[in-house]
Amino acid sequence: MKKSSIQLFFLMVLFVCNACNDEWKEEQFEHYVSFKAPLESEGVANIYVRYKDGQKTTFLQPLEVSGSTTNDMDLSVRVGVDADTLGILNYERFQNRQDFYYEQLDNSYFSIPETVNIKTGENTALMAIDFSLKGIDMAEKWVLPLTILEDPAAQYKINPRKHYKKALLRVNPFNNYSGTYSGTALKVVMDGHESETPIVKSQIRSYVVDENTIFFYAGNIDEDRKDRKNYKIFATFSETGGVTFRAENPNMKFAVKKDASYTISEQMDAVRPYLLHRYITLNNVDYEFTDYTLVSTTAIKFKVSGSLILERQLNTQIPDEDQSIEW
Repeated sequence: MKKSSIQLFFLMVLFVCNACNDEWKEEQFEHYVSFKAPLESEGVANIYVRYKDGQKTTFLQPLEVSGSTTNDMDLSVRVGVDADTLGILNYERFQNRQDFYYEQLDNSYFSIPETVNIKTGENTALMAIDFSLKGIDMAEKWVLPLTILEDPAAQYKINPRKHYKKALLRVNPFNNYSGTYSGTALKVVMDGHESETPIVKSQIRSYVVDENTIFFYAGNIDEDRKDRKNYKIFATFSETGGVTFRAENPNMKFAVKKDASYTISEQMDAVRPYLLHRYITLNNVDYEFTDYTLVSTTAIKFKVSGSLILERQLNTQIPDEDQSIEW
């Protein structure tokens, strides 16, 4: 009797083990189609596109098929622009501060395919988005909102989670000189109060105008100002090392006091030997401007002087420029 019980026990263990051995071959989840565009703290996914005058730049947006097994069919996934989600995001995030709203990227600046094909045996595909950004005004916060469209005739399933079936791509064009500069060496003082403690911003963000020109906001003005468009300062970099500053708004009473220049230096990382540090230093930044809207009854003159430094870190092991830069 005891021997029979032992034999029965081993038979049961053998049966369970045989049943478990093939479990991994079966799909444990669902083959959902999703964008790979994780949201960042701003509520959008930042993408970086090399600016080229009069030329297209292609950004490759990944699509994925989820699940524990490999995709077993050819999929033709329909995609489109989704303005409704962007409108909801703007209101929920910024309420009535419409000057903070993200703007939907105009159709003239991009083109997307109607469908993206994912082949049998592959769980990912790249959607080619062509950008032509000449003339874009980066004083606006441009977003390209995408969604995976329903198709009753197709065999794919859309991921039910909204952050997976949609991609809110904030478009950040870049050139050799754009990015976030360190502003700790740049002093901003009111005219007549030069002996007082200056205003210093830790970071000053710059935006692309063309291949050799950027703009930033004067003094301590940034994206939080409703009237920020009135205070754009343009900086054009020459091949000989000079930098020319200008402003288009005459009400700023913008005046350059010194000729600015820039230098570029590079250094490999001491710990990560594949990482290249590139530093762009703007020297002799010295200008004056008038803030005529901060106080409705009084125009305030500011003096700005010092230097700006941009550090760009490049992973030399990655061939694609937008991916190799550690943003």
